[in-house]
Amino acid sequence: MARRAVEALVEVAEQPAATGEELLANLVLAGRELATSRAGVGAIAGAVGRLLAAASRHTQLETEQLRQLVREEAEGLVDGRRRAAASIAIQLQERLTDAVVLTHSASATVREALLHTPPERVICTVSSPQEEGRAFAEELRDAGLDVELVEDDKAPRELEWASLLLVGADTVYRCGALCNKTGTRELAEAAADESVPTLVACEVIKLAPIDAAGATPPEFDLTPPELIDRVVTEEGAYLAEEIRALVDRTPFLRDGYSLLGL
Repeated sequence: MARRAVEALVEVAEQPAATGEELLANLVLAGRELATSRAGVGAIAGAVGRLLAAASRHTQLETEQLRQLVREEAEGLVDGRRRAAASIAIQLQERLTDAVVLTHSASATVREALLHTPPERVICTVSSPQEEGRAFAEELRDAGLDVELVEDDKAPRELEWASLLLVGADTVYRCGALCNKTGTRELAEAAADESVPTLVACEVIKLAPIDAAGATPPEFDLTPPELIDRVVTEEGAYLAEEIRALVDRTPFLRDGYSLLGL
């Protein structure tokens, strides 16, 4: 979704504009529509915001030069996300070796990590109502992994045998709270009861420079920071309470969200 949003902004940049300021205004308007269309998906706001932040620093350029900058920034964003997922996979290698991993929904970042270091066994939830866990489990099986698919209501009990709960993120807020598919919090609570660590695989672009209060759309749920052992990003693994400092030293997050009015 983030890639498609960035591609949509590139298309907007190709539309007629007399000045760099007008081009930026067009991009901001489109960016706000894209970010609000999927509220809670931090990757969209992060990617769109990063592109807008880059464009806003160069509005003095000729229009065609600014368009080229937008194209290059978009290409860099897509390539950067691939590198980020690969980096996260490497950082999770030790945790995944010989592990029994339970995961929820179908995170591309989690997939990258599991394929890089196949654990002893993977337990996938069906992930109702879309049931994307079925296709996710089949994809992992096709890659040679030992995968068990379980219904959502039975998943918390599976943590008795798991050594790790590994989930992706739609957004991790500045306060360290995780916004992810409904059911994530229940699993994190069950993991805490079983002394099973909960790890979140999350690219920096999914971090939000705002706190979670009142920000979670109804189709997601919010997992508080005290239930999260580590947030693993391409820049390292962080305690949930350390996310605030990481966000604050990443200017494009603040600048992008400001331009988007979020």
